[in-house]
Amino acid sequence: MRAVLIRNETGAAEDLYIGEAETPVPNANQVLVKIKAFGLNRADIHQREGNYPPPAGSSTILGVEFSGTIAAVGSDVSQWKLGDEVMGLAGGGAYAEFIVVLQTHVVQKPAQLSWVEAASIPECFLTAFQAMVLYGEVKPNDDVLIHAAASGVGLASIQLARFNGARTVTATASTEDKLDWVRSLPNGATHTANYKTQDFSQVVKEVTKNKGVDVVVDFVGQTHFEKNLASLAVDGRMTMLALLSGPTVASLNLSPILYKRLRIQGSTLRSRTPSYQSDLIARFNKEVLQHITGAEGNGPIKTYIHKVYSWTDIQQAHREMESNSNSGKIIAEVN
Repeated sequence: MRAVLIRNETGAAEDLYIGEAETPVPNANQVLVKIKAFGLNRADIHQREGNYPPPAGSSTILGVEFSGTIAAVGSDVSQWKLGDEVMGLAGGGAYAEFIVVLQTHVVQKPAQLSWVEAASIPECFLTAFQAMVLYGEVKPNDDVLIHAAASGVGLASIQLARFNGARTVTATASTEDKLDWVRSLPNGATHTANYKTQDFSQVVKEVTKNKGVDVVVDFVGQTHFEKNLASLAVDGRMTMLALLSGPTVASLNLSPILYKRLRIQGSTLRSRTPSYQSDLIARFNKEVLQHITGAEGNGPIKTYIHKVYSWTDIQQAHREMESNSNSGKIIAEVN
């Protein structure tokens, strides 16, 4: 099969190329999927650069989310048949013509979603669902703060918060264009803050009348941590998904964690056990997936596509993600 490979195994966007790789063969409880489209994620860049190896046993080919059709099934697979239209999550291998995954790691592609839209959902929406619903335990009338608001996970988190009854959703980003956009969306942010020019913890205090937010979803780490603590209400919950500004906070007053009874949860998805991922996928499929439409649909939750590339332009697609200019998902079609 053809797949996106990396010259010298790690490198820059210019080192990506389409070459030949061995077509995987499903074992007893796996399915083989012929890929129609795959989503780009920040983790792909980290892996390409040699900073984020795939979990043990996973393909070393980039890519963790995809859409496509079932091309073969293992001997113990009963819920899928050839030609079924699916979307799924993987530890790696989605930048290719074919991928093998556990039968529990694909779900039926909803009819209202295109191949491109379906490929944009698994990684970012499952990550957001884990952060906002499982760990954040968002509930009606909660106040929420979400960073990296225009990213795929940020957009999913905003909408999941609103879908679950949040009273206010304050979103942060680095440009006014991104903030205007996330505020203009159906079920988008109710309030916004430009973290480069505003103290978002002060914005939160104004929005919540000094109560603070009940849930924070953070990707940034170091530069946001102290303000996140200041933003949280009593019994507040924060899920940390990444450390984009660095992992070390040089000086910090820990007392808010104690007197506000804060709960801080680190979270990853790719390194989780297959059984954990299967349970998460099943719950998401039951509670959320049927409510998602494309940007032009009428559903309460939408997936937003920033740009679609042919996978032959994968270098350009990676450069687009590295520029941090996207609002919504970047998708590649396999052709």
